[in-house]
Amino acid sequence: MGILHRRKNKKYDYQPRYYKNEDGGRPFEIKGKFDEHRKTLRKTKGIKGKFQAAADDYSSGMDVAVKNRILIIIAVLVLLFLWFIDFDFSIFRS
Repeated sequence: MGILHRRKNKKYDYQPRYYKNEDGGRPFEIKGKFDEHRKTLRKTKGIKGKFQAAADDYSSGMDVAVKNRILIIIAVLVLLFLWFIDFDFSIFRS
């Protein structure tokens, strides 16, 4: 059978000739806008660590204004859905 050898991906490590590196990073590094604020981008070990980091981020991230806004949006969408399927709203009248 033989031993399977896997090739490693080659890294492209280009640096421009006249680039002044001030912060120690690479000049063409693609970075998200809110990466420094997210906890889930940390280096975690295994899938359990990723789920724990996501749960910590979810539990500490919500405030009252966001929860109220989400509830209002969900209520409006439910009412629009009920109106779209011709739900009889007269059952709510007394």
